[in-house]
Amino acid sequence: MAIWHRNASIAYLAVMAGVVGHATSEFVAKISGVGGPELSVWRFLLGGFGLVVIALLLPQSRNLLAPFKTHGVRLMLLSFMGVTVGYLLFHWSLDFASVPQVATMVTTIPILVGLANLAINKQPFSTAKIISGIAAVLGVALLITDGYLAKLAGTGQAFIGVLMAFGCAATIAVYMVLVRPIIAEYGAMRITAITMFLGAIGLWVLVDLFWNIAVNPLTLFDRPTGQVGALLTISLYNTTITQFLWIGGLAAVPDITRGSYLFFLKPVIAACLAVWFLSADLTAWQMLAIAVICTSVLLEVVLSRKSA
Repeated sequence: MAIWHRNASIAYLAVMAGVVGHATSEFVAKISGVGGPELSVWRFLLGGFGLVVIALLLPQSRNLLAPFKTHGVRLMLLSFMGVTVGYLLFHWSLDFASVPQVATMVTTIPILVGLANLAINKQPFSTAKIISGIAAVLGVALLITDGYLAKLAGTGQAFIGVLMAFGCAATIAVYMVLVRPIIAEYGAMRITAITMFLGAIGLWVLVDLFWNIAVNPLTLFDRPTGQVGALLTISLYNTTITQFLWIGGLAAVPDITRGSYLFFLKPVIAACLAVWFLSADLTAWQMLAIAVICTSVLLEVVLSRKSA
């Protein structure tokens, strides 16, 4: 995947394709009918295994042991933080909070990536990024709540779910910044496969230990047909393909903060899919929100280039 590092446009397209995959993950998780902690195990055991298979099929990423010689401990820690903890919080939060609440908090990842990049790599967080980021978050809130920001407020279990979703966003943001140098050295396919699969093993052990749910991958096709379809979709499409494009693309783009801002388009894509495939109607508030989000993403690029 060296072409990503040589061509910024292709890298940004890979990120965008990853965003499209992310746009349906909450929906698929909800319709699966599987509880959050257990679903996270299924998703990353199958999805992580799929990434390993792809890595083994590609000559440039086949040696999965090489990164452990130089970054063994770091890879294990990043896998636990970014996958085991991050995605356990994501799926678990959906057991408490609504899809709009979780989607709003997770969409703050680009802002958190920028802050993490500032703290870790000392890369400046420009005024353009701050303004466009705040505008995009407000636009997302308008879009998914149809103009009623109070719908995001939660009490009791909903509030716990919102906090979990924010914890998910924070851990994933830090993970993406810290894993970037290793990906640049060994390639997106190899490192994504390693961290996703190691994180899946962590999830497997954690959920068995604390929830007493022992997931047996061999029993997948013993489940109802609808559940099997949902589990395969969220594992192979929303994880194997999406994670590779998203993480690999972010590692290759010249500006990781700018690349991560494409994530703000996630709820816009979800809304468009609902219109095209479910014949949903967009309200005036939702159309205004889409305009705000798209303008904020475009504004950051224009202002940054003008400033440069």
